[in-house]
Amino acid sequence: MAFPTPPDILTSRDVRITDVEPTSDEAHLRTYAWMYLARAADNRILELYRQGLIRGTVTGGQGNEGLCVPLALLTDKAIDVVSFSHRGFGGHLVWSGHLCDHLNQYFANAGSPTKAREGNIHHGDPANRSLPMISHLGAMLSNVAGATDSQRRRGHPAIGLAIFGDGSSSTGDVHESLNLAALLSLPVLFIVENNGYAYSTPVSEQYAAGSELWRRAAGYGIEGFRLDASDTMGTLRALGAAIDEVRSAQRPLLIEVATLRLRGHAAYDTCEYLQPGESEAFFARDPLPRFRAQLDPEKVAAVEADLNEFLEACVKVSLATPRPDPKGMEADLFAPASPPLPWQPVVPAVFSAPGSAAAKDAGSMTFAQALNVGLRKILTERPESLILGQDIATYGGAFRVTEGLLKDFGRPRVFNTPLAESGCTGYAIGLALNGHRPIEEFQFADFITEAATQVLLNAATMHFRSGAACPLVLRLPCGGGLTLGSFHSQELESFLLAIPGLKALYPSTPQDAFNALLAAYEDNNPVLLFEHKGLYRRGRGPVVWDPNYREVWQPKLRRSGDYATIVTYGEMAHLADEVCAYFADEYETTFDLFDLRALSPLNLDSIRTSVARTGRLIVIHEGRRTHGFGAELVARLTEDHFASFKAAPLRIASLDLPVPFAPELEQAFRPTKEKIIDRISAWMG
Repeated sequence: MAFPTPPDILTSRDVRITDVEPTSDEAHLRTYAWMYLARAADNRILELYRQGLIRGTVTGGQGNEGLCVPLALLTDKAIDVVSFSHRGFGGHLVWSGHLCDHLNQYFANAGSPTKAREGNIHHGDPANRSLPMISHLGAMLSNVAGATDSQRRRGHPAIGLAIFGDGSSSTGDVHESLNLAALLSLPVLFIVENNGYAYSTPVSEQYAAGSELWRRAAGYGIEGFRLDASDTMGTLRALGAAIDEVRSAQRPLLIEVATLRLRGHAAYDTCEYLQPGESEAFFARDPLPRFRAQLDPEKVAAVEADLNEFLEACVKVSLATPRPDPKGMEADLFAPASPPLPWQPVVPAVFSAPGSAAAKDAGSMTFAQALNVGLRKILTERPESLILGQDIATYGGAFRVTEGLLKDFGRPRVFNTPLAESGCTGYAIGLALNGHRPIEEFQFADFITEAATQVLLNAATMHFRSGAACPLVLRLPCGGGLTLGSFHSQELESFLLAIPGLKALYPSTPQDAFNALLAAYEDNNPVLLFEHKGLYRRGRGPVVWDPNYREVWQPKLRRSGDYATIVTYGEMAHLADEVCAYFADEYETTFDLFDLRALSPLNLDSIRTSVARTGRLIVIHEGRRTHGFGAELVARLTEDHFASFKAAPLRIASLDLPVPFAPELEQAFRPTKEKIIDRISAWMG
């Protein structure tokens, strides 16, 4: 069913600052038309919700049109970046798409831009740099910062619009993002929508320092001011000047905008918490009738009639659009595979610090060196790449994996970040959404918990809910055995991979580490690269150019045997290999030993074949046993062959404890060669 043709007044989605003088009736009428359409559509959506035709809930922007519509009209939709909030329906209408597209999103029908996989206002247009929001509103600011920096790195004079509410300004992500934008001098306009309430909590119960949120700008060394969005003409002029200032100065700016709560937080909110007379005061400042009174009444009436007719025609089309088909949901979890990048068939030389002895065998490397030369290869051959993380620049990272990269590639490509894992990961997501391919190093895997929202709820879900690729690599130094205690030694693969949408590689040799880095880099999805700290300098191994580097996504058969199938990964692959050698020498008993390498997606076909032949399964991993990754492996490998098993599967893992500190305690906590031998011997007996 064809979409209705919009009225002529909606043909233009732009207003320039030179158009907003008092004599410019055309620009003002155009602004009013978009504001009126936003209000009328929000009201109509609420009616449809109350009729049961829209499910879930709706969060209207009534009273917010005086901010989001001017913002969208004044920005450059061809290059700028935005993430609208719950109240930004009018901004979505202006930025891109037909009204029917947006209504289809609310109806969650087959025409929904998110394929009905995301609720009402939780959508955007990533292809046009309108980033889809998540409900953790403060988390969106860093995404805007990253995508804006990506545009700047591409040579575009773009700015970002990072919109958040007075409530979400309490979150740590807001601080992290403001600090990061100021530190990197990013041209982002930070806008606080202050309607006095975070759901039902008034500003007076949110901040001890008062409600002048714009004054926080001074703490970041940037400018800020307050604006009243009930005066549309004044708002157009002030926002136009602010946008020009941010674009020319290439610095962030913070604006606190007084908006109105004409409706509750959402459709079910009755606003019983408002003080007597407060609602009436809000309506007295409603920007829509105030702006209308300043325009030609005959022209306004004609525009409103056209818009009302258009709105009803669009509602009719959206109501007639079929319901969504669940077919294809699982296939859309990950972005489609990309062809291999045109890598040069060479391995860079190992970095040698000044004064250090050169390696005797240039092809023999430690695990850490293999990662370093992999990063060096990526930075050399891929201009869209960059590396960020704490202490990775001059210092070379906590484990010296990035040593020498700053000197050779410069600070725009290799740079330190503040201690702000959530904000910096969100920034990397923004870069990835706009075509860059960032590699972020976490100082320890344990610290990724600080970025859980960004990794698990934002990056991991991005393709499924928006169709956008999010290619980034998150490097995670993990694992115990080095006497570093609970906060620097955890194995978090089971926790992280409980959320769909993340890929993960866990190499165990220098060659696999090099291959895994290239394979992860060119994937169009967020990839976790687990790097066991005990492997960084555990011996050396050959590293050569391997044209089959993508095979790292498949398990590797390290030993062949008949008695049982052993599945493991990471440092445990080395222990398992020693255990297999022991049983072969002492008992003439052999095993198929598989190094899993890829933890997500799991490709278990070759292992299933082995298990079907041996009839016995042993899974070894360093993570804790309860809810550990081994439980998933056992479940998948036994559900099809359980009846043919000769023995119950054996799981060998760490104790269900926080990682202890003292070496004697840590040895008792985690699997060792001796304990693995004892467990297998008892199981065999």
